[in-house]
Amino acid sequence: MINTEGHVPDTPATAERTDSEVIKESMLDPNHFGVLYERHARVLHGYAYRRLGREAAEDVVAETFLKAFRARQTYDLRHSDARPWFFAIAINEIARHHRVEKARYRALLRSIHQDQEGTESIANQVADAVSARTLRRPLIEALTKLSRRDRDVLLMIAWAGLTHEEVARALQVPAGTVRSRLHRARQKIRKYLPDDIALELT
Repeated sequence: MINTEGHVPDTPATAERTDSEVIKESMLDPNHFGVLYERHARVLHGYAYRRLGREAAEDVVAETFLKAFRARQTYDLRHSDARPWFFAIAINEIARHHRVEKARYRALLRSIHQDQEGTESIANQVADAVSARTLRRPLIEALTKLSRRDRDVLLMIAWAGLTHEEVARALQVPAGTVRSRLHRARQKIRKYLPDDIALELT
């Protein structure tokens, strides 16, 4: 059954199918692609929200699934898990919003400065996986010091929970490149953060 948003929720039968199997089925029946939205939209939205805020995150997720749907025939069906593929598209969409990301960091810094004791500052509205404590001024300032490539790697691992191999697949770079970017990002982060916060992020 298709829900009111046009998505096909996981049923006991579809839940057993891998992402690649669902994509293959969607070639014949496009409605099956909605299963992948149900599986992956939340984590993609949470990641984009932390970086860009609510409105831009919704745009990123919508564009990611639209582009993925249109490109589904190019998906390498040897990969059973499509999450890195979705992140590959999402990262490109996030890059298009780089000004929004910078503005969000500035807004977070202003919020912390203006309302250290506020009941619901921006820092307290982020997804549960990132505590308000980790979004204090030192972390935000540290993130602004990273290059976009290093920040992408660090946050996909720290906030989205991707493995090194999944990040490498998403960014289409060797795993060694991921490790070197992550090491560089961690070294820079630790220059600006107290040890406890640095460890929580990295």
